[in-house]
Amino acid sequence: MTHAMLKGSNVPLDAMAVRAVLRWTPGPDVPDIDASALLLGPGARVRSDEDFVFYNQPRHPSGLVRRLPKKRVTEGLTDTIEADLAALDHSVEQVVLAASTDDAPFLAVRDLRILLYDAAVPADGGAPALAVFDIQPETGLETAMICGELYRRGDGWKFRAVGQGYPTGLVGLATAYGISVDETEPAAGAVSGPRQPEPSGPAAGPRQREPAANQDQAATAAFPPPPQSPPAYGYPQPAAAPQLVLPPMGPQFLPR
Repeated sequence: MTHAMLKGSNVPLDAMAVRAVLRWTPGPDVPDIDASALLLGPGARVRSDEDFVFYNQPRHPSGLVRRLPKKRVTEGLTDTIEADLAALDHSVEQVVLAASTDDAPFLAVRDLRILLYDAAVPADGGAPALAVFDIQPETGLETAMICGELYRRGDGWKFRAVGQGYPTGLVGLATAYGISVDETEPAAGAVSGPRQPEPSGPAAGPRQREPAANQDQAATAAFPPPPQSPPAYGYPQPAAAPQLVLPPMGPQFLPR
């Protein structure tokens, strides 16, 4: 049975390994979407920068949370996060599932939804989703969205439909949860055309076009000290956008 979720609703999970699929309808004016996950400990903060799984750091060091390559399906495009909840360290209390664009507002994104599946069932097996949540931006100006949240409840896990947006993009989302940002980049306004950050480590650099083959991207996250603003209703508030640049975020569409 598929649970059709409303914003703020939650559902217990029988599956202890899940596949969270972001899906949207592409188009000439629709920005590319990237899925990401943050593993949160006490105080709804990451324990270290390694707890941020995104396009340049697609696998958590534990191997228990990972981002899969994008796919084109009949209904549109997908980007997917898999999480083995049963094996996660007990210090991980939540896994935040997010979506972001390359500075384009979510107003232009069509049919965005998150579908939660049992990861033990093959992706192409035709099994119904455990839960589905149609994500609607509140203002349309958001450039990052918290789509849902996996969180511990007793000895099990639950899924909550969130739908909270950030106008400060992936950087604003990451810093709100405690990711530190490398401030060695020039101000975003000083760069025209495709952004080319200076490498800050052996695996750092511009994001590469994602191939059709299932190849993981390999790079490390480097993000400024987080703003110390109190959370509201359990979720961090958007902070002023730091003057720095993430690796380029697109295009990542598969060949048409």
